Amino acid sequence: MNFRTDLAVERRDVFKKVNNIKDEVPGLESNEKEISKDIHVYKVTVKNEEGEKAISKPIGNYITIDVKKMKNIQEDEKEKIANTISEELKELIKNLTHKKDEILVVGLGNLYSTPDSLGPKVIQNIDVTRHIFKYLPQYISEDDREVSAISPGVLGTTGIETQEILKGIVSNVKPKLILVIDSLASKSIKRISSSVQISDTGIIPGAGVGNKRKELSKDTLGVPVIAIGIPTVVDVATITNDCLELFIEKLQNEAKSNDYLNKLKEENNYEEIKEALIPKDFNLIVTPKEIDELIENMTDIVAKGINKSF
Repeated sequence: MNFRTDLAVERRDVFKKVNNIKDEVPGLESNEKEISKDIHVYKVTVKNEEGEKAISKPIGNYITIDVKKMKNIQEDEKEKIANTISEELKELIKNLTHKKDEILVVGLGNLYSTPDSLGPKVIQNIDVTRHIFKYLPQYISEDDREVSAISPGVLGTTGIETQEILKGIVSNVKPKLILVIDSLASKSIKRISSSVQISDTGIIPGAGVGNKRKELSKDTLGVPVIAIGIPTVVDVATITNDCLELFIEKLQNEAKSNDYLNKLKEENNYEEIKEALIPKDFNLIVTPKEIDELIENMTDIVAKGINKSF
């Protein structure tokens, strides 16, 4: 299936809808919890090959933190979200490394393209300590761990695949864990810069927008890779599909017993809409007009969450 989203929770929902599954997808395990009325956490675990095949995600854990009202968020809410990210991240880190193991933080993306600038901007706010361990050890406390960070740029400006760059760094720096931050694609306009996905399976940059780069994972880099991603774009077919669903809901509320509309609502119209748009080059990638403010908010929140978890 062409899910057109990087989020495991959305892929699960699409698979259930297309296959008319009322309960859990075989091979998956899901649960959710409410942190506050505006913060919800959804966990999807891909348990085996059947689950892996269903949603085209590797076996592992996928945590999605959904946040409402990101456009006008207050500082106290930012702190709550950062704490939630920190707690979920701590659990994954604890299962993959020892307390003092060195971690390399990698910010993927293009600093000069706002929707793709999340990774590089977060890197600017990470508390790096590796050089302090080496040159000023007297200022290190027993709770500190070695942290290094890099933003390797994008293939279009460096001519080098990110995977190739990171292999060289891993060979020399020898971190025990890599934490990657990247912008993602979503199939829901509601999740743009309002959701955070954390996974322990690595990442394939560009997969959600059909521009796959080389995989960053334990299999390719030799050390565990945790990925933190935030959706910043959707394509026009996704927006059209969402708008169509909202339109159908409106008509259903006005004419509650309409068999045709009920049938239309149950179907996944994404592929049909995309097929109509692509021949005319109208299947654009879209980002909201407030993306600058949203990226700044999420940069601050994600950096705080990462620093707290270390």
